[in-house]
Amino acid sequence: MALAIAHSRGLDGINAPPVRVEVHLASGLPSFALVGLPDIEVKEARDRVRAALVNSGFDFPQKRITVNLAPADLPKESGRFDLPIALGILAASGQVPAKALADYEFAGELSLSGELRPIRGALAMVLAASDAGRSFILPQASAAEAVLAGTGTVLGAHTLLQVCAHLGERESLAPTTHDAPPSEDVLPDLKDVRGQTQAKRALEIAAAGEHSLLMAGPPGTGKSMLAARLPGIMPPLAGEAARASAAVLSLVGQFRPEQFGRRPYRSPHHTASAVALVGGGNPPRPGEISLAHHGVLFLDELPEFDRKVLEALREPLESGQVHIARAARHALYPARFQLVAAMNPCPCGYQGDPAGRCRCTPDQVSRYRGKLSGPLLDRIDVIIEVPQVATSALQTAPDGESSAVVRARVAAAQARQFARQGKTNAALSTAEVDQYCATDAAGAQLLTQAATRLGFSARALHRVLRVARTIADLGAAEQIQSAHLAEAIQLRRFATP
Repeated sequence: MALAIAHSRGLDGINAPPVRVEVHLASGLPSFALVGLPDIEVKEARDRVRAALVNSGFDFPQKRITVNLAPADLPKESGRFDLPIALGILAASGQVPAKALADYEFAGELSLSGELRPIRGALAMVLAASDAGRSFILPQASAAEAVLAGTGTVLGAHTLLQVCAHLGERESLAPTTHDAPPSEDVLPDLKDVRGQTQAKRALEIAAAGEHSLLMAGPPGTGKSMLAARLPGIMPPLAGEAARASAAVLSLVGQFRPEQFGRRPYRSPHHTASAVALVGGGNPPRPGEISLAHHGVLFLDELPEFDRKVLEALREPLESGQVHIARAARHALYPARFQLVAAMNPCPCGYQGDPAGRCRCTPDQVSRYRGKLSGPLLDRIDVIIEVPQVATSALQTAPDGESSAVVRARVAAAQARQFARQGKTNAALSTAEVDQYCATDAAGAQLLTQAATRLGFSARALHRVLRVARTIADLGAAEQIQSAHLAEAIQLRRFATP
């Protein structure tokens, strides 16, 4: 009898718990049993591993092979266990040194020829393995993204033979380094949007404090253009935020190393289901709100989304995470996204048009706007109207500032926020609002009058204070003044319901 143990990682939400791949060879009729709660993809590893070993020139043991993926109560999915299973068989049969497996963790899908194919979640696995003290061996394509974790040693290999040569100390694998060239994608420039001075100002405030934003206006007024230019006026991600964003994208295979540090921008169609937007499935996968972690989630034609889908956004907007609960699986995903939405003022889109093109009845308008519930609107920081741009303004040269100029002011405002409270203003808790958003006497009186006249809830009141704090930061003011509060109140006066 022979026993070998290789170390790997599973995926459970954003976490990557350790998995021990135990391989046992025993006398008897040749068989290959795979246990430990594997799904269909993992069970198919038996055929992939057998063909990969034979085509790589190794002997496939004609014995009773039992592979146990421990712990047994953790569901195992995808082909990432092909490599550790193959190495465990080779070690148990004496074709590679068994002691060498203890110093590494392995993950990779095998082709029938023995080549290693990339896997999902490599970055999340390496982040979780940082405390184990082992090096991680991955397919070369996955190692390029996993090295961005910045912890431990990541080794990349193209084939199973290269991994075996490294374990046998015949030819060492070189540690992978981050040498991906920066992406040449050019973000849209804010200067392309003509007119809309107030909307540009609101976009800058939203970017500086990472506030949620709802734009309402007729078709063709530039709402989608403004939303697409929000990532360009925000500073790039760095440190833990960049790694967390990349790790979520890695879970679904959508991360590109050359875009590390770029804020994600997600814009799902209004026919998206609640599972597509929030996450779910079997096994659970992150939805659009998690894929937009530390980035922008743009929902165009907001009232056209199913009401149940929109209501599912309420809790993640407050907590910054989403808990997927199913009968057999639970998963927790981060969802600290910045919501930007656009809508028309009525079903036809032309309410208030000077040419009188709108034919919607008051009842139709009420039903259309009623698709957005009060609790959802209460969680949106900035609600503005984007009016029609005059034809004369459209025919003139582009006006306003470029994205680079605005981004400099936004970065300076965010630097003040992190120096003062360690987070952006949108993420302030109730106690922190009381601590950092104090106003002068005139501002307090103005806020009381506005809250009484406009019927602000306690949540809306705190959101006005957070926006006012951001406006003060853009103006390099130490304390919120009445002028900052007046502008923040003005940015919530568009009555949508």
